[in-house]
Amino acid sequence: MASRTLSHLWPLAIVLLLALVAAGLVRRLVVDLPSPDRLYERAAAPSTRIYDRHGRLLYEILDPHTGAHTPIPLTEVPPACVNATIAAEDASFYRNPGVDFWAVVRALWINLRGGEILSGGSTITQQLARNLLLSPEERTKVSLERKLREAILAWRLARTYSKDEILTLYLNETYYGNLAYGIEAAARTYFAKSAAELDLAECALLAGLPQSPARYNPLENPKAAKERQRVVLGLMVKHGYISQQEADLAAQEKLRFASVPFPIKAPHFVMYVRGQLEKEFGLEALYTQGLQVYTTLDLDAQNAALRSLRHRLAQLADTHDDRIPHNVRNAAVVVLDPHTGEVLAMVGSPDYFDLRIDGAVNGTIVPRQPGSSIKPITYAAAFDPTRPDPLTAATMMVDVRTSFTTREGDPYVPRNYDYQWRGPVLLREALASSYNLIAVKVLDHVGIAAMTKLARAMGITTFDDAERWGLALTLGGGEVRLLELTAAYGAFANGGYRVEPVTITRVEDSRGRLLKVWEAAPGPRVMDERVAYLITDILSDNFARAPAFGEGSALHLSRPAAAKTGTTTDWRDNWTVGYTPDLVVGVWAGNADNEPMQHVSGITGAAPIWHDVMETLLKGVPVHEFVEPPGMVRVEVCADSGLPPVRSTATRDWRLRQPVRCPRTITELFIEGTEPTRTDDWHRLYTLDTRNGLLAGPGCPP
Repeated sequence: MASRTLSHLWPLAIVLLLALVAAGLVRRLVVDLPSPDRLYERAAAPSTRIYDRHGRLLYEILDPHTGAHTPIPLTEVPPACVNATIAAEDASFYRNPGVDFWAVVRALWINLRGGEILSGGSTITQQLARNLLLSPEERTKVSLERKLREAILAWRLARTYSKDEILTLYLNETYYGNLAYGIEAAARTYFAKSAAELDLAECALLAGLPQSPARYNPLENPKAAKERQRVVLGLMVKHGYISQQEADLAAQEKLRFASVPFPIKAPHFVMYVRGQLEKEFGLEALYTQGLQVYTTLDLDAQNAALRSLRHRLAQLADTHDDRIPHNVRNAAVVVLDPHTGEVLAMVGSPDYFDLRIDGAVNGTIVPRQPGSSIKPITYAAAFDPTRPDPLTAATMMVDVRTSFTTREGDPYVPRNYDYQWRGPVLLREALASSYNLIAVKVLDHVGIAAMTKLARAMGITTFDDAERWGLALTLGGGEVRLLELTAAYGAFANGGYRVEPVTITRVEDSRGRLLKVWEAAPGPRVMDERVAYLITDILSDNFARAPAFGEGSALHLSRPAAAKTGTTTDWRDNWTVGYTPDLVVGVWAGNADNEPMQHVSGITGAAPIWHDVMETLLKGVPVHEFVEPPGMVRVEVCADSGLPPVRSTATRDWRLRQPVRCPRTITELFIEGTEPTRTDDWHRLYTLDTRNGLLAGPGCPP
């Protein structure tokens, strides 16, 4: 009786045992599964993106461990990409409960027969669960346990999120190769366009990559990628998304891939901005916070400046018709708004990627000798009306061979660029025509300390040990950065306020929350507005610079503009920096390796680039005049002495040696209170003896 009872209990015991084993297995599978609620937490951090002032993408900063990642809403993904993805990865996506049970059973049966995991059967939801919720160690395991855990997670996800939410996450998180995570990053990496711009052929190619990004990499294995694209198009036909004719046309389309897998625009500017971001937010934030960085750069202005630079360098390199090769391989351009300091263009070299010219070197921030382009700062210090002895545009200095003594006690004899001396010269012509000796005399008068104090106030940071350069500082003996010198000229353009270069306007996090705003604010006043205007008046005087450059030089624009060139004595650097009321543009030309150029000066090397950039960027912009500030006066002076002429009251009295009116006068501009008080005494009337040409005496007949 007892044995019969036990025999009836055995089946129940076996069932209970199996139930316990099953419960244990289930517990093992689910006990530490992550919650589906953490799906968005596990999504990859978006890439930091840098935009121009109009919202055009310049560059994505890639985390070397996660790559490019730019999530977009499903509404911005073309239907062709959605359909291609579903056809290629999970045809029953909108019908299954997150798991294709028959595919799992089939895969398990094959796996059991093979003795190892040989095939998959993962739905889109399962792939998402594996990639976002399982640990990196577990997702790479090939085991039945992982397969079952993945299926359980997928089933839970399908109960927690809508199909569109799951599909959106999948399209934004899937790896497409070449460090591109998500459809948007893939579109930009392979086709240099946004996902919204993709056509059917491009969508089919991208949809085929997740299965094996390395095998189907179109940049390295174009044939394999093309075959995979045809497979995807065939699946789209099979599942009714497109017709066979549409598939054939898409397969025949010749795809144009990006020239580089990580597109970058305005690279020197972008790398400059990246450096600023690292200082402000730290490197980790660039990789983990998905910063959205909006900059001051105008991509149209950037491209125009680059075209002008390349065009003029090509002309200098032209050796046709027995032209002498000039050996100029490099140049740089900065375009600033003189009122806000916003950097509108920054071209650091003709080609960032050209190793032969050290193209990655940013010529706008490398210290170089500025030649005569530093002279306006010297003159501005000398024109300061608060000085006890201010100079004026009509101050006369004599341009003759002059020896100065250095602080070491050695003689220093500066020479003009053409090795000529001009005798008496007014400072207007001396600055406009860039006479070296007069500039040295002006610095000797004003003092190196006063000049460098003003230069630092205007934003020049490289004159800390300027005394070692001595009086040669005003001829470019020191070094400056193009970006800083261009900004310093902005103070002349805006009436005397310091211009601080600004490259970033605002930074947001990945959710659009504002992290920081850079407000355009006027800098402190660094010079009297009348001094700024006087410098502008001289640098825009085409007549005053004609003795050196002629009247039709590249410094002359179709609108009012002020400019100054600079050339080093060894032909290693030449410059042109100039401005209108709307823009200030600085240009440097030379070689990054410091190799000398051949017979290229500021007026023939940098000035044509400056001219072209100015004319191009200001085309269609209303012409604005430089506005004269209050406190300026105009006085008639002698063109030789710079002093007001006298009224002639001469008589034929041999005893008189009286002043007479200067035969050549000009109207000069002065800061009120600095105009000359004594009259011209250079011109006097003398009575001559017509018989011998000597001074007449008392006995000389009339």
